Amino acid sequence: MKTLVALAAAAAAFTAFSASAAEKLTVAATAIPHAEILEFIKPALAKQGVELNVKVFTDYVQPNVLVAEKKIDANFFQHQPYLNEFNKGRGTNLVSVAGVHVEPFGAYSSKVKKLADLQEGATVAIPNDPTNGGRALLLLEKAGLIKLKDSKNILATPKDIAQNSKKLKFKELEAATLPRVLNQVDLALINTNYALEAKLNPSKDALVIEGAESPYVNILVVEASNKDKAAVKKLAAALKTPEVKAFILEKYKGAVVPAF
Repeated sequence: MKTLVALAAAAAAFTAFSASAAEKLTVAATAIPHAEILEFIKPALAKQGVELNVKVFTDYVQPNVLVAEKKIDANFFQHQPYLNEFNKGRGTNLVSVAGVHVEPFGAYSSKVKKLADLQEGATVAIPNDPTNGGRALLLLEKAGLIKLKDSKNILATPKDIAQNSKKLKFKELEAATLPRVLNQVDLALINTNYALEAKLNPSKDALVIEGAESPYVNILVVEASNKDKAAVKKLAAALKTPEVKAFILEKYKGAVVPAF
């Protein structure tokens, strides 16, 4: 009996030690699909000794600030062009450690059923950050609504529009607010994560949407000095498994596309 008690005590002590030995990672993410994907991989990471804590944010600034200040280990919400501009503007040294998925950017309207129905002088809302604003204008150019001075300029603004036959009026607003103003404008260019949160179905509701060839792959980001940490490498690998690919394809049905 004493032997069994001793063994039980040893097992409990080992379990407690294993739990305490688990490395903790806190990751900032926007709710859909980023936080959902992270929640999906939690059990797999736990088996590898990594305890994942997901913190949901609604903006595109604080997650980078907190990672740069090493108050949070990583974030998952942005694409490389946005990160490049953030690093340049803030003097930060944030790096990508994994490319996970593409969220095809789309144009939505509660007033017209197709782009051809937009009237002259219609109001179009686009994100006010440089990369997503430029991305929106490039999509509108591809749809034939405008012509930019430089079709390769991913940082284009309304000032860079060379031709605007419908005399569209542009409103530049914070990306997260765009679904909420959809009924106040004629057209809104919305990031897919915010579209999904607003219960929009990009594959059905978008009047025009990027193809899967979009260069705006969403990435896992850390401060450069943390990129070689074992737990970070495990997290990066866990985000690019066949199981995650199947999860994305099944859950989002084309609104989010695996990039691996």
